[in-house]
Amino acid sequence: MTEVTLSIDGMSCMHCVGRVLKAIDAVDGVKSSVVDIGKAVVNFDESKTSSEAITEAITRAVAAAGYKVK
Repeated sequence: MTEVTLSIDGMSCMHCVGRVLKAIDAVDGVKSSVVDIGKAVVNFDESKTSSEAITEAITRAVAAAGYKVK
């Protein structure tokens, strides 16, 4: 199990948190995630996914909102 903490610039409300959480939880291999305004902590099975794949999923889901994932 691997844990990654991602910074997410541009989030400002609980609606933002919900959109990011939904995107993360849809990635196969994610075991758990905690999302707060400005960051996400994700535990995942590295044999099924990667931090890059999780970052891409967030970016696709919230691109129109202008969030930046680091």
